[in-house]
Amino acid sequence: MENKKWKTIYRTIMLVIVVSIVTFIVTNIISYDGNRKYVITARKDADINEQLETALSAISEIIEEKYIGDIDKNKLIDGALKGMVESVGDVYTEYYTKEELEDFSATTLGNFVGIGVYMQADLEQDVVVIQAPIENSPAEKAGLKTGDQIIKVDGKEYKAKDIDEMSDHIKGEEGTEVELTIKRGEETFDIKVKRGAVHINYVVSKTLEDNIGYIYIETFDEGCKEDFLNAYNKLLTENIKSLIIDLRYNGGGLVDEALDIAELICDKDDIMLITVDKDGKKEVTKSKNAPIINMPVVLLTNGATASASEIVAAALKDNGKAEIVGEKTYGKGVIQELVYLSNGGALKVTTSEYYTPKEEKINEIGIEANYEVKGIEEQERKAIEILKEKMK
Repeated sequence: MENKKWKTIYRTIMLVIVVSIVTFIVTNIISYDGNRKYVITARKDADINEQLETALSAISEIIEEKYIGDIDKNKLIDGALKGMVESVGDVYTEYYTKEELEDFSATTLGNFVGIGVYMQADLEQDVVVIQAPIENSPAEKAGLKTGDQIIKVDGKEYKAKDIDEMSDHIKGEEGTEVELTIKRGEETFDIKVKRGAVHINYVVSKTLEDNIGYIYIETFDEGCKEDFLNAYNKLLTENIKSLIIDLRYNGGGLVDEALDIAELICDKDDIMLITVDKDGKKEVTKSKNAPIINMPVVLLTNGATASASEIVAAALKDNGKAEIVGEKTYGKGVIQELVYLSNGGALKVTTSEYYTPKEEKINEIGIEANYEVKGIEEQERKAIEILKEKMK
């Protein structure tokens, strides 16, 4: 109920802001209380910042004076900021609260403090289940296993719908302990796990038939290039002669990391990326070094291949460094910049659009595969077939 009240407040605040932006005048927004009338006014020549300040100040005053519940001013501010950013109408432009920024940063950097498990809500059984413990994590070292059900955390019971609250409870300071009640098969037991630093490796590799290497990149987090190079060098010790890079379901990540990986394959001075900002200024990014990977490469893509992974796909395809097998990519051809704010939050704002090295638009269009193939196994078989032919 409390959340519904706050959402109503936020919507009220942002309705005022949207009206202000559209009409460029803040007048005649009136609420009656007996004979008292509240009117929000700003100078007719006031800029948008003054209009917003006037509107928010007046609404805040009314809420503080009249609202019957407790008021968390920080939430009020965060709600107003979120509403204003949402009114821009860009799904990629977002406001993060301090807490949301911490979670976002942990995901992007691939490092966080916790116990290190992937969890999912099993709605049928109404429980939270461990998908898998992260390699070398406190959870793995404590003996937690795939399929374990987490029934309680520090004695508090959680259901499937409570997975986010459970996750927040499990997080904590490094070195502290959390007690989990686990159900494994017919057995139920308590286990204490000491929280620690967890590193998520988003790069997975293996050697396939006919000396074909395979590297899957889940996302371009910080350190992805290093993880990719480590995987590639390990495959070289297994005598690979060609390489499949799997970007299916890769939703993007850090553009610099994606470019660093593309540069491992592109020739020196190859154009890898073209960006255009709101003023039409064009910036061209070229490869600065000779390639490290000199072998046939096939990329795997699908409709969930997006953003930074599309940069890699376009760079390698347009420069003739790889052929693409699979399905057309998602088509997110815009770049966001993260601006840190003094309140501990941040604004992620779309600042430019990017194009392929051949200056073709990506946003809302996507990148076509050289070989249109549906089905996960069918795509992999086609990639292997192409590389076998190239190695003859």
